Amino acid sequence: MKILLLEDDIGLADIMSEYLEDNDFELDLVYDGEEALDKAYETQYDLYIFDVNVPAIKGFDLLKTLRDNGDATPTIFVTSLNDIEDVSQGFESGADDYLKKPFELAELLLRIKNIQKRSFAQKRSTLIQIDKDITFDIDTELLHTNGESVSLPQKELKLLKHFLKHPNEVVTFESLYDVLWDYDETASAESLRAHIKNLRKHLTKDMIQNLRGLGYRFEMETSDR
Repeated sequence: MKILLLEDDIGLADIMSEYLEDNDFELDLVYDGEEALDKAYETQYDLYIFDVNVPAIKGFDLLKTLRDNGDATPTIFVTSLNDIEDVSQGFESGADDYLKKPFELAELLLRIKNIQKRSFAQKRSTLIQIDKDITFDIDTELLHTNGESVSLPQKELKLLKHFLKHPNEVVTFESLYDVLWDYDETASAESLRAHIKNLRKHLTKDMIQNLRGLGYRFEMETSDR
């Protein structure tokens, strides 16, 4: 899940962003509404977390603008405004949830996970388009390639899922060892190369790039808004 966080309190913003990144969320942090609007138009996000009283464009006005332009990205307001009229205005502007300050970070995480569940249930397709002729089904964990459905061995399945979480990024050897082998198993470079070789058989040539001394990169087209 990729999150756009709008919070002008630098201290709180740093705490929130660090916490969310520690919980494996990808995050862009901005400090005013105008910058948030630019980011929202440039990048596809899975969730917005907006403070209300921020410089340039207030949170309520920002979300209303996005909704008027067809942006249905789930949104959580975090604000010290506690009046019922403010809460009502937040939901009327198109918010999915409203969290009053001060709040526990664990509560924010619960709200995010609840939205994740709702968003996942609303998706019509569970397929990830890897290439023109290759898809991966999140539910069945089957790789569909050139009209065939492939059930990958466990190690290759873990490998593919990890690559899909980090498309076009440098994936280090160390991170792959952690993903593929449990604490009571022995990882090795030779075994990793063998699993990479087996996975490559089901993918487009050169999709998995070997970065000497660093790790691998999974070359995959990603679509922006």
